Amino acid sequence: MEIYKVHTLLRRLGANATYKGFFLTAAAVWLCTTKQSSLLLVTKDLYPKVAQMYGTNWRAVERNIRTVSALAWEKNPALLQRLAGTALAQRPNASYFLAILSVSLLDGSAGL
Repeated sequence: MEIYKVHTLLRRLGANATYKGFFLTAAAVWLCTTKQSSLLLVTKDLYPKVAQMYGTNWRAVERNIRTVSALAWEKNPALLQRLAGTALAQRPNASYFLAILSVSLLDGSAGL
């Protein structure tokens, strides 16, 4: 999976590169597309890997992903729900948001 596809999807959801979480989220989604089992251990495996890549801690990674998820929920909830394949009653948490994005990129439902 090319990282530019992840960036394109995040921009379609309403996030852009001015958000610090944009790149953290993109890296996390990209890692999930390369190793899907990362979604099973987000706080023990995925967030620490992303944190190491960007010189921060795993809590900051999770917080920034939550921010991007909230932004997507606010700016383009219709696309987010289409990618999820189901109606969402509330904003997805960080790990579910990553799962929605990575699976949609892998199965082609993101339309990129």
